[in-house]
Amino acid sequence: MKLLHLFLMVLLCTGFVTVFAQEHEHDDHTVRGKVTDEQNKALVGALIYWGHNHGETIITDEHGEFSIPKHHNGDYLYANYVGYSTDSIIINEHDHYVVFKLQSGIELDEVVVSHREKSTVSSSLKPIHTLEIAESELHKAACCNLSESFETTPSVDVTFTDAITGTKQIQMLGLSGSYVQFTRENIPAIRGLATVYGLQFIPGTWIREIHLNKGTGSVINGFESITGQIDIQLYEPKDIETVYVNLFSSESGRTEVNIHAKKAFSDSWSTALLLHGRTQKTKQDNNDDNFLDIPLGNQLIGINRWEYQGIEDMHIQFGIKGTYLSQIGGERDYSPSQIHNITNPWGMNTYITRGDAWMKIGKTFHDRAWESIGFQSSFSFHNQESQYGLQSYTGDELSGYANLIFQGASESEKHKYNTGLSFQYDRIDETFNDQPFLYDESVPGIFSEHTYIPGKKLTIVSGLRGDFHSIYGGFITPRLHIRYKPNSDYVIRMSLGRGQRTARVFAENNNLMASSRLFLIHSENNETPYGLEPEIAWNVGANITRYFSLWNRKGSITLDAYRTLFQEQVIIDYVQDQYAVHVYNLEGTSFSNSVQTQIDYELVHNLDIRMAYRWYDVQSTYNGELQKKPFVSEHRAFTNLAYTTESDWSFDYTVQWHGSKHAPLAQSSMEQIDTDKNSPDFFTMNAQVTKTWNDKLDIYVGAENLLNYVQENPIFSASQPYSSEFDASQIWGPVFGREVYAGLRYTF
Repeated sequence: MKLLHLFLMVLLCTGFVTVFAQEHEHDDHTVRGKVTDEQNKALVGALIYWGHNHGETIITDEHGEFSIPKHHNGDYLYANYVGYSTDSIIINEHDHYVVFKLQSGIELDEVVVSHREKSTVSSSLKPIHTLEIAESELHKAACCNLSESFETTPSVDVTFTDAITGTKQIQMLGLSGSYVQFTRENIPAIRGLATVYGLQFIPGTWIREIHLNKGTGSVINGFESITGQIDIQLYEPKDIETVYVNLFSSESGRTEVNIHAKKAFSDSWSTALLLHGRTQKTKQDNNDDNFLDIPLGNQLIGINRWEYQGIEDMHIQFGIKGTYLSQIGGERDYSPSQIHNITNPWGMNTYITRGDAWMKIGKTFHDRAWESIGFQSSFSFHNQESQYGLQSYTGDELSGYANLIFQGASESEKHKYNTGLSFQYDRIDETFNDQPFLYDESVPGIFSEHTYIPGKKLTIVSGLRGDFHSIYGGFITPRLHIRYKPNSDYVIRMSLGRGQRTARVFAENNNLMASSRLFLIHSENNETPYGLEPEIAWNVGANITRYFSLWNRKGSITLDAYRTLFQEQVIIDYVQDQYAVHVYNLEGTSFSNSVQTQIDYELVHNLDIRMAYRWYDVQSTYNGELQKKPFVSEHRAFTNLAYTTESDWSFDYTVQWHGSKHAPLAQSSMEQIDTDKNSPDFFTMNAQVTKTWNDKLDIYVGAENLLNYVQENPIFSASQPYSSEFDASQIWGPVFGREVYAGLRYTF
């Protein structure tokens, strides 16, 4: 590890020295620049050439930028783009960078170019393999919140946490979602006490796009990414119509309303209001175990965001968000007003109040378009009060975040760099069964990231950040990403990096409170959170994508493999003891191996198929013995079919095969524990039909879990909920059967 750190530091330093030297050495033989329209939008494919036919014609790149050899002083440099007036600039001896702003003024006959955009794409230009999941992909299913947004994405597993709360969680690379870094427009968003419930706090209709990458991400976004990063791009004022309404209802009694509205006050200032309401009033107990399958409750969320696009290339965004959640579950006769004791029905209730605020400021430079400076900041408070039978939990959290980023490039654009400062603060005050846990964490950091592009085929991104944790001390986070594109048919990527995070024992495992188990934390250091060490892991991965054309239709095959190896880990052990959850630092080996292959292809016109197969090998050391991690499918297969007609009907169908999972306690009687027991394999199917009118109104009808497959007896000792055998957390399959839903989307 020390040699790896030294290698990356030398690589970074070498790159930065090169950048510094090139930044201070003008190239007198080249003119660089950018071509935009009147709204400063980059014009891709504009023609750049000298007057009197001097030299070759240059075409602007995907950023509207160009570089052209210089000719005699006083020559005219021209920019031409279809539909715009040609412009020219006299280039003198000291002119090294120019900006063309073309005026629209050439009237053309109408030309219609038809192109059907894919709902999920991956750019071959990015050094990190990133899936860009568009709004149209989210519309394929009942995407009511972020936890339900990945039903058609094979890289992410969506499972229930327990049979009481109805909460869904995600897994990536075989590990829980707590090892994924969630960001909202590149600002850390779902972490700390909101790690599990926070997925419900982002309604699906608010999401414009999701960027998903496996493995460690960029050092710009912090040090916590271990198995991947999911960045959620919400709708900005410029993206939405004046008013948008979404209504949703299901046969289980779940009703949701979403409203978006925007207002433009001037060419510079605009605002958007996004509102979400959800209610569940109908009691459901389809398996007749006397427990509600879905908790009752309400949820209210609202965002007000503002955007300023001003003069001198200044861009400002800021906003506030408020969240309220109430959940009531347990036995059918439970009332939250009752006293929690063994003479009354067993019940669960959770109340969460949360507030968020954030700001982003960006500044580019008219005469140095390759440089920019940005500042990100956010603040949040989170309050949670929960009761699970006789177990109680309260948690309060205050968090603050700041990130200052400077971006630049060399004259040749072979070298690009980002450098900056960051600060993260968390104050967490928890009480579990009257036992307090209170700690403060502050982490100032500095980072640098260097991108080397020697040609179109190769890109190397090396990053390094140093942080000082107020409790755990200083540490270094290196990251390396390599992209190689030998030709137009193949893209090969490799990644390596380190991640570190502080485990939130109770917030990340509140599903285990839906049981009679005791929490036994084996503390080793009274000065650290819960007396435990931080979680530290290394992730290495490779990805290869092959683009092909078959029967004049394009497709792609992707194969990736990742290994996550833990140097330190907080083990949540509910395997060795049927009556307790043991929490301790890793002593031994813990790893996750993941291999996945995926095919995307257009079978016939407007009919897309996505097929995937994934294999996991996830093991940890429990009580001195290396064992498979419970409730992780070793094998999984996935197929999604999406068909759109010329009359605007859309049909979507997804089928998944879930291989058996290691489920040592998954049996109706807990008198004897069979540690070799595995769950059965099973299939799940989802389908949806959507009709669109005039791009204004969508009406959709669908069903989840069409086969009505559910886990038998998901709650141990449901008839005796106050006994020591009661446990609703051993979940390997669906806990709710077939769910039919309908809804509409209307844009005013």
